[in-house]
Amino acid sequence: MERTADPDLILGEYPGAVAPEREYMVPAGQVNIAVHEWGSAGAAPLFLVHGGFDFARTYDVFAPLLAAAGWRVIGWDQRGHGDSDQTELYSWDGDMRDAMAVMDSVTSRPAPAIGHSKGGALMIQLADAQPFRFSHLINIDGIPNKRPLPDVSDHERTRMMVGDVENWLDLRRKVVSAERRPGTLVDLARRRGRMNPRLSLEWLQHLVTVGARHDPDGWRWKIDPSMRFGGFGPWRPEWTTTRLPGLAMPFLGILAGVQEVMGFGTLLHHVTPFLAEGSRCEVLDDAGHFLHIEQPDLVSTMVLDFLGDNG
Repeated sequence: MERTADPDLILGEYPGAVAPEREYMVPAGQVNIAVHEWGSAGAAPLFLVHGGFDFARTYDVFAPLLAAAGWRVIGWDQRGHGDSDQTELYSWDGDMRDAMAVMDSVTSRPAPAIGHSKGGALMIQLADAQPFRFSHLINIDGIPNKRPLPDVSDHERTRMMVGDVENWLDLRRKVVSAERRPGTLVDLARRRGRMNPRLSLEWLQHLVTVGARHDPDGWRWKIDPSMRFGGFGPWRPEWTTTRLPGLAMPFLGILAGVQEVMGFGTLLHHVTPFLAEGSRCEVLDDAGHFLHIEQPDLVSTMVLDFLGDNG
């Protein structure tokens, strides 16, 4: 254990956590995206996509288990998160463009992708639109589901978009000079614990050390203070579910059996009717939304069995 000058900060290695072997930036238009890699640079690539208000280093235990099986594991911080650039606006389309930029920088061949939460929903949308990028798709508690609503006319959709953009710009004006509230390492860990009550304080403190910056007045999460869930524009969670039947690649969904506030509340019977032939969905009864953090050995084994030989 190493004690720093901050009396509230004690740094130690979290069991099983491994820092990425390589970290670099990929330009996605005018936005620089921070990429983190585990495993041999010459191995077959496997992409990891984090959820909303997270960052690639949330995979510090999970990713090394996949790398140890012979994969080159590539994660990235979505725009406005972690070490990637912040920008004026955020949207699902922007996140997908960033994902394509990272994937293109690594390989031109189909590769497996794993997405958690929002990252899982993003990858379903991208895999439906550009299936040539994917050899396999694994979704970790990232299948949004709500009661389907009647579609709206193009005119109404345009009106919704205008309203959403106006609301977003109003928010940007209010927070243009805002900063996240500082605190000690333990403060930030406990704040995060209100959203992640099943995760240990030790793990949450590790997240602070890799996902926050240590300013003179304390720690701050490296997330744009103007960020809010969902980006902008009319988008409905059920649109993700209805893309499942069209997926052309092998698909594995892993749902949390314990519902949490950050999850989508999706149950197995919500997903099963939409699965394409050859796809499957499993439930881990004793795991919450961050099941790859709660049970990394089990989830990594399920993923590796599903992927088979990486050649």
